[in-house]
Amino acid sequence: MSNLEYIAVFFTHLGALKYDKYLKSVSTRSEFMPVPRKLSSNCGVGVKFNYTEDINKIISEDIEKLFSLDDNEYKLIYTCE
Repeated sequence: MSNLEYIAVFFTHLGALKYDKYLKSVSTRSEFMPVPRKLSSNCGVGVKFNYTEDINKIISEDIEKLFSLDDNEYKLIYTCE
């Protein structure tokens, strides 16, 4: 699989912190970032990361929306129901 870049946005700042810690525990490099306005978020903080495996394995209940980033285009791939 290719190494895709993702941006997760969260309901709360605490959710973003927990998810960042989780990604580090599974050896995935991540960074906090302000959420781009066009993606919006309840808390305004996102986590950007690269992941090479099935993204569905690491979706958590804290994620509001998950976007893939390809050629500077955001594609919504998950939204909390």
